[in-house]
Amino acid sequence: MDLDALLHHYFGTDDLDALDEAAIDDGRERVAIAFGTERDSGRRFALWIVLHALGAAPEPAIAFKDPKDRKAAEDYAWAAGRLGRT
Repeated sequence: MDLDALLHHYFGTDDLDALDEAAIDDGRERVAIAFGTERDSGRRFALWIVLHALGAAPEPAIAFKDPKDRKAAEDYAWAAGRLGRT
């Protein structure tokens, strides 16, 4: 999934810095709903990454039943933390 397309779809722009807190909260809610209903593992993972970047992602152990997806999310969260992006 293309990050800019995801941001534009859920937030109406690909520049989150241009949004006020209410618009970010609304977009975050839309992403969370999409994450909860998405069945495709790749799309779920992409939505989880957006939620993670916004500080709203569920823990990988809760978010992903598949061990490979869970491990990928744990690895991503660890790497993002090392880069100071949590």
